[in-house]
Amino acid sequence: MATKQQAPERPAPRLYLAAPTAADPAQLAARLAAALGAADIAAVLMPVSGGDERALLNSLKTLAPVVQGAGAALLIGERADLVARAGADGVHLSGIEQFSAAASTLKPERIAGCGGLATRHDAMTAAEGAADYVMFGEPNAAGHRPPFESVLERIVWWAEVFEVPCVGYAANLEEIGPLVAAGADFVAVGAFIFDDPRGPAAAIREAAARLVAPETVQ
Repeated sequence: MATKQQAPERPAPRLYLAAPTAADPAQLAARLAAALGAADIAAVLMPVSGGDERALLNSLKTLAPVVQGAGAALLIGERADLVARAGADGVHLSGIEQFSAAASTLKPERIAGCGGLATRHDAMTAAEGAADYVMFGEPNAAGHRPPFESVLERIVWWAEVFEVPCVGYAANLEEIGPLVAAGADFVAVGAFIFDDPRGPAAAIREAAARLVAPETVQ
C-alpha cells in the first residue's frame, strides 16, 4: 500500500480541465486555446462518444496539438484503446473494474487515472494498481455526484495517508477553495468553465485565483 512515511510539503494544487464533448472540434479547439492561454492547466480530459472511430480519432488529433502545445497532458475518457493512436498522454477510467482491466496496457508509458470510486477500498485498490491519480466527486453517467461534504471527507483522508495524487472535482467556482483546503493535489473544473458568460478564459482565471486562496475545512 502506498502510504505516506512522512508528510512533505505538498506542491501547489493545479487545475485539471474536463472538456465538453467535441461536436465541432475546430470550435472546441478555439475555446480550449483560450482557457489554456489564461492559466496553468495540468491536464485536459477529453470525453469521447459515438461509434465512428475514425471521426473520434480525427477529432482527438485536431485537439491534441492545442492541449499538448500549451504544456498540458491530453487524457481520453474511458477509451484506453484510442490513446496511442490519437497521440494522447493517457486515459481517465471510471470504476475499479475498468481501471484494473486497462491499466496494464498503458503503464508505464501513458497516464492511467481512476475515478468513479464508490468506496475507500476501491480507491486503495487503484493506488495499489499504480494509478497515476484518483478522482473524487465527479458526476456519474446520469449526472449524479456524491454529497460535497462526503467528497471533502474522502479527500482529507486520502491526503493524510497516500502519496498518489488526488483530483477533487468542483461543480462550480465556490467548491474550489474547500477542495484545496481538504488536500486535493488537482482540482477538476468542467462545464461551468465553458458555460460562463464571460468566456472560458475569464472563468479559468478566476478558478486559478481560487486555488491560492482556499477556505479552511472545519
